[in-house]
Amino acid sequence: MPQSPSSMLPSPNNQDGQPAWRVALFFPEQGGWTENDYFSLDGGPLVEYDDGHVEVLDLPTKEHQRIAQFLFLILHQFVGKHGGGEVFMAPLPIRLWPRKFRQPDVVFVSAERSETDGYPDGADLVIEVVSPGAENRRRDLEIKPLEYARAGIAEYWVIDTESQCITLSTLVSGEYHCIEYGPADTVQSKRLPGLTVSVNETLAAATSN
Repeated sequence: MPQSPSSMLPSPNNQDGQPAWRVALFFPEQGGWTENDYFSLDGGPLVEYDDGHVEVLDLPTKEHQRIAQFLFLILHQFVGKHGGGEVFMAPLPIRLWPRKFRQPDVVFVSAERSETDGYPDGADLVIEVVSPGAENRRRDLEIKPLEYARAGIAEYWVIDTESQCITLSTLVSGEYHCIEYGPADTVQSKRLPGLTVSVNETLAAATSN
């Protein structure tokens, strides 16, 4: 006779340093999460949702947040002046397709874009600041470009402090065409004509006070 999930867990204890195993019983098993379950999570680390699974992301560093805030302010000022939509910072779930949500570091959502249950259906420009670690690099540099292209996101920026560059990917016929900008370069958006960003100033924002 198969054992219940609770019978397979370690005996309850309150010792310091021990994982709180039984807390997991309050939540569905991986693969069984619904969108309602996902949205019922209250605060805490960034969590993304993928076809019944939840993925808990590393909390961002101060350096990461400084870069994200720097770019958010530039986009916010540009869109405030020219109109056409809104700019947000994470955490804000963006529905890429049914049962698939990401929370980009910075996102531009056009005024024409639809919403479902108060959350944008896709986006028009997303920015990710790569966090340290092989898994984070793979997520931002390999997995997300495929997902964002599938979702029809017109422009994807990746700020890579390790490689000291910004990669701008523009959607053409369902695939991203990428241009890499170095420290001496200026990024020029195609989705938001007139928006320019200095790579050197963006990278320097990581250590600015």
